[in-house]
Amino acid sequence: MVTDKWLTIDELAKYLKLGQTKLYHLAQNGEIPASKVGSQWRFDREEIDIWVKSQRNDGNISRHNKTGNAGEES
Repeated sequence: MVTDKWLTIDELAKYLKLGQTKLYHLAQNGEIPASKVGSQWRFDREEIDIWVKSQRNDGNISRHNKTGNAGEES
């Protein structure tokens, strides 16, 4: 099975099961590994996988969302 190295925002949203708006904010704030090509964001699948694993180990946004901590973005 061949998988694309570079994901669009739509593909990444489906891959991570997150909203596109949330991903735009993360990319614009430098909180997720991303590259802007022209006016479009692209995401390296391998970098995203590493980022997700690092979030799991660091007190990530997913854990904060599940606990409903005040002041945390969802």
